[in-house]
Amino acid sequence: MRLDSGTYPFRDNNGTVWLGFSDWGMPKSENIILCVHGDTRQSRDFGRLAETLTKNYHVIGFDLAGHGKSGWLADKKDYSFKTSTRHIDGLLDYRNVSQLDWIGTFTGGILGMMFAARDVTPVRRLILNDTGAFVSSESIKRFIDNIENTVSFKNLNEASIYFRTVYSGFGALDDADWSDFIIRSVNREANGSYTLHYDPEVIESLKNIPGDIDLWDIYNKIQCPVLLLRGENSDVLSKSTAERMTQTGPKAQLIEFKNCGHAPSLMNSEHIIAISNWLRETQQEERIDDFPEMNEAARDENASAIKSTDE
Repeated sequence: MRLDSGTYPFRDNNGTVWLGFSDWGMPKSENIILCVHGDTRQSRDFGRLAETLTKNYHVIGFDLAGHGKSGWLADKKDYSFKTSTRHIDGLLDYRNVSQLDWIGTFTGGILGMMFAARDVTPVRRLILNDTGAFVSSESIKRFIDNIENTVSFKNLNEASIYFRTVYSGFGALDDADWSDFIIRSVNREANGSYTLHYDPEVIESLKNIPGDIDLWDIYNKIQCPVLLLRGENSDVLSKSTAERMTQTGPKAQLIEFKNCGHAPSLMNSEHIIAISNWLRETQQEERIDDFPEMNEAARDENASAIKSTDE
């Protein structure tokens, strides 16, 4: 499936910033999945996953401001969850999207929880990739320390060493996947060197987060089905936080990936199959819930009919 991309203008106190998105699949489909990346990443990271999902969905990947194809903010202090929320609302208005499923990694997952917790939410189902309702300040500091010292590379070999080290938590990737990942993660400069694709000030915004990120109140408001993905060795989403998320609020279904840390790449077959299966399984629940006027007996009868038809 060919990747399309576009931009749309968003105007606020920063003036006009052009925000980018990636498109895969059937533009007129009502089955829309929005993919939102984490800090230091971009929408095209979801390409391998999107190629599989486009059999049934229209997949839109969003570039947060300062990342990928999106413009950098004039006021660097505005790199924040609040700003990103406004930008995504702008995207949904621009694309005339009222309902969607959401896949988010770290920041993208935090934003997904915020949208899913709204009284009137566009989110039907939520997939959180190594993103929890609680992130310790120590985890944030480790993340910053791991990435902030390098911003340019003399050649692609230097870039390869950097990315394979910093993103070792991705899990198993072959050389072709690493090559694709690295190429889309850098910009080639006029002097032949390579720089990171994102605004370095994005990292400064992380330093301004006051202490832990505690989203339990938000998480407990979520009503839709939630799938929680966790790298077995993650130092961002703790085991205790993940287990608590399965027991409270929407009671997320938890899947852990072995030999993986923060964050599962969503590029290898194990990750893609897990997501595809969950979407297929919860699609039946969604169809039943589309008819709230049914009494319980009728709903059970309808569920049996759906199962029989599917078989």
